Amino acid sequence: MPIPTALSLPTPLWVLGTGTGVGKTHVAAQLARTWAALGPVTYRKPFQTGVDRPDHPEADATAVVGPGITVESHILLRAPLSPLAAAQREGRILDLEATAAWCLRPTEGRVLLEGVGGLMVPLAPNRHFLAWATELQLPCVLVALGGLGTLNHTLLSAEALMLRGWRIEALLLNPWADGSSTEVAQENAELLRGFLPLRVEVL
Repeated sequence: MPIPTALSLPTPLWVLGTGTGVGKTHVAAQLARTWAALGPVTYRKPFQTGVDRPDHPEADATAVVGPGITVESHILLRAPLSPLAAAQREGRILDLEATAAWCLRPTEGRVLLEGVGGLMVPLAPNRHFLAWATELQLPCVLVALGGLGTLNHTLLSAEALMLRGWRIEALLLNPWADGSSTEVAQENAELLRGFLPLRVEVL
């Protein structure tokens, strides 16, 4: 489903989620395809677990491929765990400074970055994704489920981002990810608007 705010969103832009399975990749694919109608787009996935190669059938990048879209993956880890746990299984230490530089490499056109899991998924023994990504100083859209449980998870995630100075361009509730009805998602969106100074939309 097209994202209403897509053409007004800035670049580079993070697509972040309140947890695993909320539909970050779906949103990233929709944004990339909408942007690609106007010019080149680069989609970057700095971390992904549960895959061992960029063309793995379950790799997020395969869902974003399309005309005018360059797809780039950086760190791939085999175990379907947090990046830290998956890297430890392989005896690896993730180079977070190099990954940050990779994310910020200049390129032609728009740049879209997709996060990994929830905001505070561990990347190193004393460093989670949100602490690392905050240093890149890029805006984001936040993707959340549409139904039961989303109010708590969304408010916690949005507060964590705002306390660290993030610019949240939009909060997108995705009822398709949890099978909730659009009506329930709209009710949750209305409640969230009362708590958050953000643009809240239902996909």
